Amino acid sequence: MAVQQHETARRGGRAVIGRATNRAALIFLLPFGALFVVFFVLPIGYAVNESLYKLKRSGLGFGTPERVFSGLANYAAVFRDDTFLTGVRRLLLFGIVQVPIMLGLALVLALLLDGHAARFKRFFRLVYFLPYAVPGVIAAIVWSFLYTPEISPFGLDLLDGDVVLWSIGNIVTWTWTGFNMLVIYSALRAIPRELCEAAAMDGASAWRIAWSIKVPMVRPSLILTGVFSIIGTLQLFNEPTVLSGVTTTVSKSYTPLMWSLQVALDNNDYALGSAIAIVLALLAGALSFLFLRLSAWLTRRGVM
Repeated sequence: MAVQQHETARRGGRAVIGRATNRAALIFLLPFGALFVVFFVLPIGYAVNESLYKLKRSGLGFGTPERVFSGLANYAAVFRDDTFLTGVRRLLLFGIVQVPIMLGLALVLALLLDGHAARFKRFFRLVYFLPYAVPGVIAAIVWSFLYTPEISPFGLDLLDGDVVLWSIGNIVTWTWTGFNMLVIYSALRAIPRELCEAAAMDGASAWRIAWSIKVPMVRPSLILTGVFSIIGTLQLFNEPTVLSGVTTTVSKSYTPLMWSLQVALDNNDYALGSAIAIVLALLAGALSFLFLRLSAWLTRRGVM
C-alpha cells in the first residue's frame, strides 16, 4: 500500500510539474504568437479574401462600384497577364545565374576565414558582413550613381537593357554574400577540429579537407541559404524600384512584386494585386520545395 501511495504521489508530482512547464512555455510563446497572428496570419487571410472579389461598375462608371464575389477569376487573370509572366521568366533567369554565384562566393569566403592560415578573422568577417548592414534602398541608391553613365567610374553603360538585370544581380550579390557567408561560417565553426587535424595527419591537403570534410558537413547551411535565396529572388523589389527612377530600361512592372504594387495602387485594383502576390508566394513555396527535393535526391546519390 505504501509503495502504491508513493507511486501515486510521484505521478501526481510529475503531472503538476508538467502543467507548470506547459504554462511557462505558453507564456513565453504568447508574445510571438500574438505578433505572428497580427502581422502574418491576418494579412495573408485578408489578401486571400480580397483576391476572391472584384469591383463591378455599371453604367458609365460614375456610380459607386459594387464588390462582388468572383471566385478564381482574378487568379485566371494573373496567368493570362503577359506582364506577370514576363517578370517571372526574368526572375527565374536571374535566380539561375545569380544565386549559384552568390552562394559559391559565400562558401569560398567562409572556407577562407575558417582556414588555419587566415589572419585578422574578426576584421574580415566584419568587412564581408558590412554590406548587409547597409539598408537595401540606400545600397541601391549608391549603386545607381555608380551605374549612371555620365558619372560612372566603370566606363560602361551598366543600365543598358541587355545588362541591367545583371547590374541588379551585382547589387544583390554585394548585399547578401556576407550574410550567407556568416551562416556558412557558423556551420564551419561547429565542425570538430579533430576531424580536420586527423585528415591533415593522414596527408590530406587543405583543398581535400575543405571539399571532402567541410563542404559535406555544412550541406544543411547551404540548403538553408539556397531556400532563402530562392524566396528572396522572387521578392526582388528594392533594387529595380530604385533603378527605375534613373533609367527607362527598368519599368515600374519589371518584377512581379513591382507589378503587384502598381496594379493595387496605381490601377486601384486591390483584388488583382492580392492575387498576384498570392500566386507569387505559392510559386516561391513550390520552387523551395522542389529545391529541397532536388537537394535530397543529389545527397542520396552522393553528388552533394
